Amino acid sequence: MAVVLPILLMIFAGIVDFGFMFQRYEVLTNAAREGARMGTLPGYTVTDIQNRVESYLTVSGLTEPHPLPDVTYTNVTVGAGGPTISVVTVTIFYHSQFTNLGPIAALVGGSGWTSITLKGRSIMRTEVAAAGS
Repeated sequence: MAVVLPILLMIFAGIVDFGFMFQRYEVLTNAAREGARMGTLPGYTVTDIQNRVESYLTVSGLTEPHPLPDVTYTNVTVGAGGPTISVVTVTIFYHSQFTNLGPIAALVGGSGWTSITLKGRSIMRTEVAAAGS
């Protein structure tokens, strides 16, 4: 039991930490999607999009400090020689801490991971009003 228990605790802590990390990654992806969707609509500024993403992250429980979301508008050519479309890209970085695995790994002599930087990105085509509207 003395040999197996530390290994089982490390495995259990890794599963729990991975679950929390995956949840944070999903929140980042959804927040980027929310921001990109808002960016596709006319009349919203980059500040509006950043505020929406920050609001989504806060409501979802990710309140730790992180850089502001990066919002860029670019033109992309569809296919070889195809038409050019306008897209908005929202990118978010979040520094996620491993709260369980790092301390347990340190107890058994390992350095372990203590954190990882997660990235959420969404790219959407912007909406343009039809001609004559």
